[in-house]
Amino acid sequence: MTDPIADMLTRIRNATLAHHTRVDVPASTLKVEIARILEREGYIQGFKVVEPKEGAVQKSIRISLKYGPRGERVITGIERVSRPGRRVYFGNTEVPSVFGGLGTSILTTSRGVMTGREARREGVGGEVLCNVW
Repeated sequence: MTDPIADMLTRIRNATLAHHTRVDVPASTLKVEIARILEREGYIQGFKVVEPKEGAVQKSIRISLKYGPRGERVITGIERVSRPGRRVYFGNTEVPSVFGGLGTSILTTSRGVMTGREARREGVGGEVLCNVW
């Protein structure tokens, strides 16, 4: 797999379109940070890192998806911005907002993984991993 972040986002997108209650993705430190931001921003109910089963070699992240009171999706869109073939960076004054502030961009900066709003507030730029709305 050449882009594990895109794989994680695709699994989340497909699970929400199929109205699944949870989805499992292979774990990494960066993916755990992305899941932590999604939980903090209210896009998912929660997540936990699951130890590998007998015979498995890698931990996984179990993400509990969130839906509205009538079953409407909370995550209506999730897209990868920066990818291995085309990295996208923004300076501290150029960090974009998603849908006029209704969505969230997730960046990896010199101070760790954070939302675009936090990056603007702290005055840091970085690589835009994905946008969620």
